Amino acid sequence: MTSSSKGTFQPESDVHITYEDQQKINKFARLNAKLEDYKDQIKFKENDLMNIEDACNEIELMDSDEQIPYLVGEVFIYQNVEKTEKCLDETKTKIEEEIKDLKSKADGVKENMGDLKSHLYGKFGSHINLEVDEEQ
Repeated sequence: MTSSSKGTFQPESDVHITYEDQQKINKFARLNAKLEDYKDQIKFKENDLMNIEDACNEIELMDSDEQIPYLVGEVFIYQNVEKTEKCLDETKTKIEEEIKDLKSKADGVKENMGDLKSHLYGKFGSHINLEVDEEQ
């Protein structure tokens, strides 16, 4: 048996990574983590929005003189249907704006990642993998 084939790594070519390249790789990783955070926040806000829309649909079925418990902070207050609908509409509008803002920020991060990705792939080619494995 020869020991020359054991545990030796022979790269296709020598790839030299400069300090600036490493900084760009690190920045790409940070941006990728930030993008994942934005995606999670968007998903959470969209779920909240769906719950509010469900609540609005349920309230439409109620009598106008019924008192509805509405959560404010940690306390439920009772208010009429009209006031509750107004509060839900305001909350819905606020969440829609937050989702729009988060999507805009995520698009900016994607654009920065695209620039870094093109530079890094241009320099390192197949020696670097910047693609995200989608589990879903």
